[in-house]
Amino acid sequence: MDEVQVVVAHSERATLRVGDVFLKVDADQARIDIEVEAMALAPVPTPEVLWRKPPVLAIAAVPGTTLGRLGGPSTGSPAAWAAAGAAIRKLHDAPLPRLSGRAGRDVDALAVELDAECEVLVASGLLPAELVTRNRQVAEAALRPWAPAFTHGDLQIAHVFVDGDEVTGVIDWSEAGRGDALYDLATFTLGHEEHLDDVLAGYGSDADVDPEVIHAWWSLRSLLAVRWLTEHGFDPFLPGCEVDVLRSRM
Repeated sequence: MDEVQVVVAHSERATLRVGDVFLKVDADQARIDIEVEAMALAPVPTPEVLWRKPPVLAIAAVPGTTLGRLGGPSTGSPAAWAAAGAAIRKLHDAPLPRLSGRAGRDVDALAVELDAECEVLVASGLLPAELVTRNRQVAEAALRPWAPAFTHGDLQIAHVFVDGDEVTGVIDWSEAGRGDALYDLATFTLGHEEHLDDVLAGYGSDADVDPEVIHAWWSLRSLLAVRWLTEHGFDPFLPGCEVDVLRSRM
């Protein structure tokens, strides 16, 4: 019998692996609905949905391996990173999705959320004030109007699989919707700044990509993530993770 592997588990959701089957258990049925809808619409390889029985979604494993993980060494050739960039561009060029209950992010609301989180980070002593202040300044460049695109919404490096120089699957679509294309690019390259040029080479030189905005999203995403990660059993202070990303902006 195959071993049951806990891939991720916290109070909101858990993912288990049994052989080549992943079981996703989510307390929020809307997230599962969005994930299934998004995978059906996305013009890139996605996992096969095997069955659904709320609150569980069963999907098949995708072939290949990831290009690395946040806090770990990056793998893959420049061509593999470029192939990932090309797949991301294909997603962003697709027709805008109409996903159940998922509207685009509001810039003003995001700014309010960010400022409130920065206050908590400093007041709690979780991060030094100067580190928070500097990254809040960097993050400001992301808080501008953007043309909505079909975005993955949580395009961590561990969510993109490749085999050689070919993208074989993109997983975890529960945050998909209409968003800022540069947020996806920033999330994918978070902690792996050395591969940003490779990704952009595949994404296309004709795209309107401002590296300053990508840097801003690195800061913004990290500021919003640190406390949540700490409270849910993860460690953003590990080498190469979110706090190091914030320190790199100093």
